[in-house]
Amino acid sequence: MFFKSLREDIKAAKRNDPAARNWFEILLTYSGVHALSWHRVARFFYKIKLKLIARMISQMARFFTGIEIHPAAKIEAGVFIDHGSGVVIGETAEVHKGTVIYQGVTLGGTGKERGKRHPTIMENVTLSAGAKVLGGFTVGKGAKIGAGAVVLKEVPPYATVVGIPGRIVRIRPPETENEIHEGIIAVKALNQELRAEDLALKEEQAKEAARIAEEKRSGKLEPMQPIPLPTETAAGIEKTQEQPTQVWDEIQKKEGESNENL
Repeated sequence: MFFKSLREDIKAAKRNDPAARNWFEILLTYSGVHALSWHRVARFFYKIKLKLIARMISQMARFFTGIEIHPAAKIEAGVFIDHGSGVVIGETAEVHKGTVIYQGVTLGGTGKERGKRHPTIMENVTLSAGAKVLGGFTVGKGAKIGAGAVVLKEVPPYATVVGIPGRIVRIRPPETENEIHEGIIAVKALNQELRAEDLALKEEQAKEAARIAEEKRSGKLEPMQPIPLPTETAAGIEKTQEQPTQVWDEIQKKEGESNENL
């Protein structure tokens, strides 16, 4: 079982890394393959309740590879961790076959809650450098997570997610009829979720408008009072209003003096 999984890991590295020249080189030099092999040993001890030994093995693997994988994490054979430095995979995370993980990726939680708190990564997902997937949700089959993205919600199959927080910018067409069917179901579920959120927001706005209207009818909501102007400002306005009359009186006075001189 161990060697079968190791062969699948080496095949995944050869398939996904154009720089990989042969199996022997991958076996000797690829830290992602080493980390996954150490993880399977650690997981064996974790399953037979020797959890301290399991954690010691995982920490030793972290020291040598720069990749930290909790012994309880479920990782299928055929996963490829490229470069690997800074990768962290949490206790309840699940990673399925065909997934490609680049350096700096975190599969973590969002708090101190117990139970399922780390993500499930389905088949053939690509997690680009520095991506953070946080929470106990599912990233759908064939999805792509952009570099540096912070994903906090479920991702449908074949979606491309970028940004902070992560947003879906594209759902590319799958290749087979079954994949098309899966994609349609996932998009429908996502649309239903968005409609439910929009409906909840509209209901909240309607309740707030009804509350304000009720307070107006009952007199609890006092009408807005005009803001009194400061004394200097009021005096300035009165002076400005008086100026046209004073100017007109001066003009008439000057005309009268001119007529007397004539």
